[in-house]
Amino acid sequence: MDALLGSRGWKSHATDWAAAAVSGFAAGAVLMVLDLLWSTIFNPDGPWRTSHMIAPIFSSADGLRSAPYHFSVAVVSIALATHYALGIVFGLVLGAVMAQFRLDTTPGRAALSGAILGSLLYLLNFGLLVQFFPWLVDLRGWDTHVAHVVFGIVAAVLYWRLKRTPSEP
Repeated sequence: MDALLGSRGWKSHATDWAAAAVSGFAAGAVLMVLDLLWSTIFNPDGPWRTSHMIAPIFSSADGLRSAPYHFSVAVVSIALATHYALGIVFGLVLGAVMAQFRLDTTPGRAALSGAILGSLLYLLNFGLLVQFFPWLVDLRGWDTHVAHVVFGIVAAVLYWRLKRTPSEP
């Protein structure tokens, strides 16, 4: 296979898994801060709505998904753990895709690929996963889509910046 790819001038390079995981985690942090700010300013349900929608994925507490959405250490902890774990997983997928297709060679290519992969993540989350977690349909919208695109861009650009080259240890 390498001979075929090499003959066309195309050769993939190794994924830096540590950089990919850190990028996904950090992009998740950026997304959480943006979500808290956005919901505090514009969402009449307040800043804890998203946490109350995400936590039941693993806690199976049906009552969490309905207003009023008050602060709860348990709910926020479960939501954060879920959010960051998924961010790391997406960071790993993003790093692998970027390395395989050499989308990590410039910051512009990284940002564009991150935006596209963020959009695909939105479609996956709110197209497929809502079949298993139907209450998440309430989070659909342009603001959530933009947040996924921002997440993808941040994760991709961080991966581009943090990845080690073959000459680095």
